[in-house]
This record gives sequence, C-alpha cells and structure tokens, in this order.
Amino acid sequence: MKKTLMTWLAAALLALPLWPLSAQAAGYTQTAYPIVLVHGLFGFDNIGPVEYFYGIPSALRADGAKVFVVQVSAANSTEVRGEQLLTQVKQILAATGAAKVNLMGHSHGGPTSRYVASVRPDLVASVTSIGGVNKGSAVADLILGVAPAGSFSNTVLVSITNGLGTIIDFLSGGAGQTQNSLAAAQSLSTAGSAQFNAAHPEGVPTTACGEGAYTARGVAYYSWSGAKPYTNLLDVMDPALALTSLAFSGAKNDGLVSSCSSRLGRVIRDDYAMNHMDEVNQTIGLVNLFETNPVTLFRQQANRLKNAGL
Repeated sequence: MKKTLMTWLAAALLALPLWPLSAQAAGYTQTAYPIVLVHGLFGFDNIGPVEYFYGIPSALRADGAKVFVVQVSAANSTEVRGEQLLTQVKQILAATGAAKVNLMGHSHGGPTSRYVASVRPDLVASVTSIGGVNKGSAVADLILGVAPAGSFSNTVLVSITNGLGTIIDFLSGGAGQTQNSLAAAQSLSTAGSAQFNAAHPEGVPTTACGEGAYTARGVAYYSWSGAKPYTNLLDVMDPALALTSLAFSGAKNDGLVSSCSSRLGRVIRDDYAMNHMDEVNQTIGLVNLFETNPVTLFRQQANRLKNAGL
C-alpha cells in the first residue's frame, strides 16, 4: 500500500510541472485577427500532402489561431501578386467577419504582403516578413546580369520558369494565375526592390542594415530570417542554396536573401541557423536539428501578435 502511494505521489509530482504548460498552450496562438500565410517565388499552398508552410498551419490552429493559406502567382511581379493577395484578403474578411488580418509572408511573400498593407492599411493588422526580399537579392541581380531581358538566354530561361510556375499552379489547384518569371526577377532585384520601396516604404529600414518603423499607418511590422545556407545533409535543397549563397560575396545570407535585405520593422532575429527553405520547415521538415524549430518560431510570433492585441 505504501509503495503504491509513493508511486502515485511520484507520478503526480512529475506531472505537476506539465500542467501550467498545458494551460498556457491553450489559446497560445489565438490572435485577435486571422493569420494569412503568403508563399514566396515558385510557392504554393499545398501540392497533395506537401504544404509550402510545412506543418505550420496545423500547429498554429492547434492553440487557437484562425489560419488561411493563400495562393498567388508562383512567379510574377510584386504588384500583380499583391493585387491577387488583396482579393483573397477581402474574401477571408467577408467569410470570417473579421475587420483585419495578420499577414505572414515568406521570401517574395514579404513584399507581396507589404503591398497589401500599403494600399489597404485598414485591412491589415500586421505584416511579418520571413526571409523577405525587402531590399532585393543578389541572386536575382545575377540572373538578370547573366540573362538580360531581350537576350536568347533570357528567352529560354523565362520559357522554362514560366512553365514551371504554370505546373506548380496546376498541381496545387490554382486558378490559372498568370506567370511572369521575368517580372518576378525584376521585382526581386536590388533595383526593382528600391523602386518598390519608394512607392511602399512602410517598415523598411532607412539605413543599410537597421530596423524600420515598428508601426506605420496603423500596421505593425516584424521580420526574422536565417543566415546559414547549408544545414542538413539529408536535404536535397541545401547544396543548391550553398551554391547560390556565393552570390552574396561573404555577406550573411540564407542562400537566397541577405540578412540585411530581410530586415523589416521590428527585427526579431536575422541570423537563425536556417536557410531559405528551413524558414518554412522545408524540405518536409528536414531542417537544422541544432536550431529552434521553424514551427516554434511561427507559434512564438502568433503569441507575440496575440499579446500585442493583434
């Protein structure tokens, strides 16, 4: 009897610390406004069982968040993608009755989200840029330099990449959105980003590698990104990202975007040991085992928004 009682007490003591964690988890991600996840270049909502934001929507919903994953053109200009996103935001607001949304955009999804917040700030509570191309990418500059508009090499490259975008759109059940990879590359270049930022400056740092305004026109701005192109030997994408990282001439980058370019509004961190695909838990969860899991970062950001009343 005594042994049974001691066993029960030991089990109770072990379980006690877990109770507050469970209580805390309930509602941990329950933001005031719906969360909208916006994919990057050659992205999608899901293709079969594979989500672009792999495992992230369900993790956010598990503790209270309302989450929507949109699909815009896999490859097109920021403005075209932004107008497509704006249409879907209006549909989400109509369906939910919410007054605003929290936009979370990865890669080209960052500027795409910023476009909506700039032209319709009344519909957006916050923008979170994850590995966002906010001041251009050296990789886009390199592509445009190697295959300038009007050249034969550019014609071939554009044909292939537009075809890839169309295939992605079809496989993910898209609405047949127009693909224009040349417009995408121009938007993501340093010059194209500077032109976009002149028209939509909200949250963009005014110094080379600083922070931007935390709030602009009633919209809160946040960002985070990685700075380690090669993180997992089993991930087939890592060698390619290690190669593209050479375009940055030693500057901190995630394989496709420099840390300084990723910075927007309140910078949470720009040097996680993640590459560009790790930031959205790809490829299918093969990320750096020695860094905070990206799913956790999305949950923490949702909690941050919740605590800010967003």
